[in-house]
Amino acid sequence: MGRDRIGGVWVAAMSTWGGGGLLRAVAEDGTPAGPVERVPDLAAAVAAREMGAGGGGPPRWIWPATAELYPGLLRAGVRVGRCHDLALTEALLLGYDGRWGEARALPAAWARLAGQPVPPDPPPRGREIQPVLFEPEPGGGLPDGVDPLDAVLAVYTDQLRRVAAVEQPGRMRLLVAAESSGALVAAEMGHVGLPWRADVHDALLTEALGPRPVGGARPPRLAELAEQVVAAFGGRPVNPDSPADLLRAFARVGITLTTTRSWALRDVDHPAVPVLAAYKELSRLHAANGWAWLESWVTDGRFRPEYVVGGVVSGRWASRGGGALQIPRSARRAVVADPGWVLVVADAGQLEPRILAAVSGDPGMIAAAGPDDMYAALAEQAFGGDRAKAKLGLLSAMYGGVSGGAGELLAVLRRRFPVAVGYVETAARAGEEGRLVRTHLGRTCPPPGATWWATRSAPDDAVGGAGGARRAGQAARDRGRFTRNFVVQGTAAEWALVLLAALRQRLAGTPAELVFFQHDEVVVHCPCDAAGRVADAVVEAGAQARRLLFGDTAVHLPLSAHVVDCYADAK
Repeated sequence: MGRDRIGGVWVAAMSTWGGGGLLRAVAEDGTPAGPVERVPDLAAAVAAREMGAGGGGPPRWIWPATAELYPGLLRAGVRVGRCHDLALTEALLLGYDGRWGEARALPAAWARLAGQPVPPDPPPRGREIQPVLFEPEPGGGLPDGVDPLDAVLAVYTDQLRRVAAVEQPGRMRLLVAAESSGALVAAEMGHVGLPWRADVHDALLTEALGPRPVGGARPPRLAELAEQVVAAFGGRPVNPDSPADLLRAFARVGITLTTTRSWALRDVDHPAVPVLAAYKELSRLHAANGWAWLESWVTDGRFRPEYVVGGVVSGRWASRGGGALQIPRSARRAVVADPGWVLVVADAGQLEPRILAAVSGDPGMIAAAGPDDMYAALAEQAFGGDRAKAKLGLLSAMYGGVSGGAGELLAVLRRRFPVAVGYVETAARAGEEGRLVRTHLGRTCPPPGATWWATRSAPDDAVGGAGGARRAGQAARDRGRFTRNFVVQGTAAEWALVLLAALRQRLAGTPAELVFFQHDEVVVHCPCDAAGRVADAVVEAGAQARRLLFGDTAVHLPLSAHVVDCYADAK
């Protein structure tokens, strides 16, 4: 992650016509350091420079968007070490200025610089055009007559200026580097794919749902459960897939509900409830990871999702189709390593509470965030050894909960750990007042929208009255809960992002492959004889991420690594 590992030659790349491209060596500040090169084979030219052609060591590539350019390089067998992703960086800097939602692609960023009308970002690429190597548009959506390399370098140098102007430029530089590296990881994981046994998946579906139905009918087990729901309501037709139908069915038996979500049914005493719970669980499996999903997303023994880096406002990733970040535990039985290979599955324990200790600097909470169970340590310090109370109190501090006695527990935490609780409560007050909050590295929450401001003004309206005041108060509290958790969850996402970047560096040049990432969990596919080294690399990458974010902190962010043949066996 450090600049001492970056070669002195930086090259800006911009795809142009069918596989060709434009390259130019630049200095670290974006100043041109060589002539424009028009190359007939962009992949070959990039590969040559990655191998050190031209001297100066491997470059950092400056390009409009990794998600648009890098998949084509990967299909051509070319990997790069580092890049600066203009689109992702633009999004971070726009967000920092409270300008969430503005277009971030190269044409938009250049237009803002040039004082011209800002075009909207193009829609994301669909899977149907994945075989195309590079985008054929010479200007990449720029106006006629605008040189694409000039636009890349103009936006890049402007971004350097804006990064230097933020309150904590060193942290923002780390965030930009990690976000760009994350984009490389996302593209590589989508290219390599997660090992997936279609035969095992088909067998688990058959086991849970019965034989695959034809013609869009319900699977046998779902059909059976649907009949049991009808029987539980006295034989009157009820569609278990229709919340409105279910609400009417419960009303007919004297049970008034506003929703059929699991939490609302938990305390309902009726024979239909356990049957509905079983139906909903299997229905989710069929809809999200059933036979149609298997045919659409698993090819050649690999599940290849499309990750969206920073797709969640906190910085967590999202996925574009395929539900990559929501693989149910039952479906994980199909994630099986290749013969002679294993999966190294690592996850961070109690990550967000430990992040709160580190980012707030609360001495007492730092002492509790040692290598052992943090909740147990907090319980000994403040809750008479009651771990459950310590956990509920700390989660309430981070998420703003007040039910179930959480308010009293939070008061205990506030007395014993005033710095940590003050940190999240300051963020909550800022949110309630409509102000912005930032993560440790500088990712900024979205500002409240027009609806929020309208709700806030409702009490002053002639028709607002007491109801308007209540709505305004609720809107403020809701936003306060969001910003309270944003500063913790977003910083946890930053730690995970830096972990990915550090682990990718450690695995470079080895057969081991990062194949899955979910919030605080990573999965590496590697030969059996490399499992120990990979497990060590994961732990070392986590320690490096902690140091880069928090320096010489006493807070432990422990990673537990498990070597398994099947993802479902990782505990």
